[in-house]
Amino acid sequence: MAKRNFSSKRNAIYNAVCSTDTHPSARWVYETLKPSIPDLSLGTVYRNIALFKDEGKIRVICNINGEERIDGVTSPHSHCVCTCCNSVTDVDDNAQNSDDYPAPAKLGFTVKSRDIIYYGICAKCSERLPH
Repeated sequence: MAKRNFSSKRNAIYNAVCSTDTHPSARWVYETLKPSIPDLSLGTVYRNIALFKDEGKIRVICNINGEERIDGVTSPHSHCVCTCCNSVTDVDDNAQNSDDYPAPAKLGFTVKSRDIIYYGICAKCSERLPH
């Protein structure tokens, strides 16, 4: 297999994804990097994100308003998605192996990976809603 050229733009895109816990979209990455990389195109961001997904370096969490939200943390963990402000937050749930999933285990199912997403309203949005 040929070694890929890890360009400075590719490195900046990957670092932008991995350096935030906002679970960004490609557009967010583009808008964040564009001031410091004026010749960056949105297409370059999308192509590199697709490459990182294929290589298993990042993963897609969900799709909000037609945009994939991505995560640089690829170890198993759950997420909360606010249906009001569209924030995506990590949930520390410590499930590491098949024994941590009693319901699937009762069915004789061995869990290899999981993707759990809770949808609801975050604390910030809850404070703004009338009671």
